[in-house]
Amino acid sequence: MKYIIAIIGLLVVFGLAYVASNNRRNIKVKPIILMVIIQVVLASLLLNTKFGLVLIKGFANVFSKILEYAGSGVSFVFGGIANKGEMPFFLNVLLPIVFISVLIGIFQYLKILPFIMKVIGLLLSKVNGMGKLESYNAVASAMVGQSEVFITVKKQLGKLPANRLYTLCASAMSTVSMSIVGAYMTMIEPKYVVTALVINLFGGFIISSIINPYTVEASEDLLIIQEEEKQSFFEMLGEYIIDGFKVAIIVGAMLIGFVALMAAINNIFDLIFGISFQQILGYIFAPVAFIMGIPFSEAVQAGGIMATKLVTNEFVAMMDLTKIQAHFSTRTLGIISVFLVSFANFSSIGIISGAVKGLNEKQGNTVARFGLKLLYGATLVSVLTAVIVSIVL
Repeated sequence: MKYIIAIIGLLVVFGLAYVASNNRRNIKVKPIILMVIIQVVLASLLLNTKFGLVLIKGFANVFSKILEYAGSGVSFVFGGIANKGEMPFFLNVLLPIVFISVLIGIFQYLKILPFIMKVIGLLLSKVNGMGKLESYNAVASAMVGQSEVFITVKKQLGKLPANRLYTLCASAMSTVSMSIVGAYMTMIEPKYVVTALVINLFGGFIISSIINPYTVEASEDLLIIQEEEKQSFFEMLGEYIIDGFKVAIIVGAMLIGFVALMAAINNIFDLIFGISFQQILGYIFAPVAFIMGIPFSEAVQAGGIMATKLVTNEFVAMMDLTKIQAHFSTRTLGIISVFLVSFANFSSIGIISGAVKGLNEKQGNTVARFGLKLLYGATLVSVLTAVIVSIVL
C-alpha cells in the first residue's frame, strides 16, 4: 500500500510542478528519472543499510563533538545564567552556530570548501543536465548558506537570464546551511537531517527542471567564482565569529517573534472559532501529508507542523514537533522530519531577494517578482523528499 501512495505522491508532485511550468516542451525527462532513482538509492543507502548507519553515526558524532567544543565557549561566557538541569534554547542550540561558522571560515580560508564545491558541482552537472554554475550553486548553498552563496557568483549574477536565476534561488531555498545543521540535530534525529540534505540537492534540480526547464549553451556554461578579499587568518576568524553570532541572534529574534505571534493567533482563533489556527492549517495540509505517506490518523497533526514551517520557519516547526513527537509513529516522524529540513518558507523570499538585491538591484527585483513561485517550487522539493523517504521507511 505504501508504494501505491508513494507513486500517487510522485505523480501529484510532478503534476503540480508541470502545471506551473513556463516551458513544457523543453522538459528533459531522462535526467529527471535518473535523479529520482538516485534519490531512492541514496535514501535507502542512508536509512536502511549498515554502511548508511555508520556514515550517519560518524557525521552525527562529528557534530556532537563540535557542539561539545562550542558548549565550552558558551559555558565560559554564559555559564552562570542557565539553571542546572535546564537547556536554554538560545545557549544550547543557537550559540553553537558561532563555532560552526568559524570552522566553515577556516575550511574556506584553506581553499578546502571551494575545491569540494567545484568538484561535486561538476559531477552533478553531468547528471542533472543543467549548467556548471547551477550545480556549483546548489552545493555551495548547502555549504555556506542561502544568502552568502550569491557573493561567490556575483561576477555572473548580472548577466544571468531570469530562468537561470530562478534555478539558483530555488537551490538556495531548497537546501539548508551547514552552519545550522548542528542546531537541527538537537531537535530531530541526525539520520533524517543528513538524508534530507542529500536528497534535497537532487530534488531542487528535479523540480526546477519541470517548473523552469531550459538548455544552457556550451558557450554560456561558465563558472566564475568570486575570490574573497585577501585577509589574514585572524581577520577571517573575527569576521566568521561575528557572522555566526549574527545568524544566532537573527534566528533567535525570529523565533521570539514567530512563536509569540503564533501563540496569539492560536488563542484568538480558539476564542472565536473554538479551534486553533494551527489545527485549521493542519486540516488544509492533511491531504499533502497523506500523499507523503502519512496515515490519515496522523495527517492532521502532521499537516499542522508542515504548515507552521511554511508560514514561520523550520525552527518553530521543529520545536513544535519535539512537543508532540510521542503521538507519531516512527515512520511518520521520519517523513515529517525530512520535510522540515529546508529553507522553504515565506521569510526566505525576503532573505534571498534581499541578498541578490544587495549585489545587483535589477536582479534582486527580478527575484522578488517570482518570489511566490520560488516558494512553491521549494515546497514541492520538500514534499518530493518526504515521498522518496516514505518509500524506504
